[in-house]
Amino acid sequence: MTFYYREGCHLCEAFEEELQIQQKQRYFELERVDVDSLPELAERYGLRVPVLTYGDEVICESFLDPERLHAYVQ
Repeated sequence: MTFYYREGCHLCEAFEEELQIQQKQRYFELERVDVDSLPELAERYGLRVPVLTYGDEVICESFLDPERLHAYVQ
C-alpha cells in the first residue's frame, strides 16, 4: 500500500496516526510518499491528500476507512 501525504497537512497527520494504529493490529507493508517530492505527483493529487492506494486503486481519501482497509489487508 502507498500513503500519499503532504508535509504540514493536518488531515495527513491524523490519517497517518490512524493508519499506524491499524498497522499494529494488522500487519501490512506501507510506503510513504510526499506528493510534493515529484511534480507529477503534486499535479496528480493536488489538494487530494491524504490518499491511501493499493496499486492503482484508491482505498481511502481524506479520512481512513478501517473497513475498506481491512478488506484489502485480508
